[in-house]
Amino acid sequence: MTDSTFTYVLLCLSSFFAGAINAVAGGGTLLTFPALLAVVSPIQANATSTCALIPASLGSGWGYRAELALAKERLKLLWAPSFFGGILGALAVTRFPEKVFATMVPWLLVVASTLLLLQKPLSKWIQTHPHEAPAGRTLWGIVFFQFLVGIYGGYFGAGIGILMLSALSFMGIPDIHRMNGVKAVLGFMINGITAVIFILEGVVIWKYALVMAVAATAGGYLGARGARRLKPEHVRALVVSIGFAVAGYSFWKRFAG
Repeated sequence: MTDSTFTYVLLCLSSFFAGAINAVAGGGTLLTFPALLAVVSPIQANATSTCALIPASLGSGWGYRAELALAKERLKLLWAPSFFGGILGALAVTRFPEKVFATMVPWLLVVASTLLLLQKPLSKWIQTHPHEAPAGRTLWGIVFFQFLVGIYGGYFGAGIGILMLSALSFMGIPDIHRMNGVKAVLGFMINGITAVIFILEGVVIWKYALVMAVAATAGGYLGARGARRLKPEHVRALVVSIGFAVAGYSFWKRFAG
């Protein structure tokens, strides 16, 4: 088996399981990004991973279409900060020197892994502490927070789902399924505009992105079908462990090197 063949096998496996994990627990970027780091630069890995995982996430918003019909006002309020935040985050990746993003990689992996680690307790808290619809400063504070989520999503992306759920819990949305629907649409908006910018900036490695997209879509489909047979907390624990392990290796490589 040649190195080239091994590379494609590694990337396809990582994206397949990333698609499946996103369907069950979330955090698939913590698999595709480290795999791509083995063959391309950090910025190219970030851009290629973003583009590869977008097709697998398309069905999420469609699956929540009934809930989304009841959350139109929230989407109208939050689409703009998501969209423009994503633009700023993506431009920050591509316009600043690559060493800036490379230095941030270990910290971003720690943040993303921590967010995923907190996903279950935070989701439980959201469901047991419903909030009334906000107004005034609270409302605009949530809009600003979503803008910051958009920037982070455009810059790296892993973990934006749990950040959005934490904000949406204060928007007066009565159930977790409706929040998941809004989260899916806003997440796709952030990742979509980020992917467009990465494509225009020429940092996507298409020979990897295309095959990974196919593998991720297959993984997402099979993951959704088999979600009831898997315990999300077990999947989440595995992904969190991988995320912290890669972050630890990145810190060691940077400081030891």
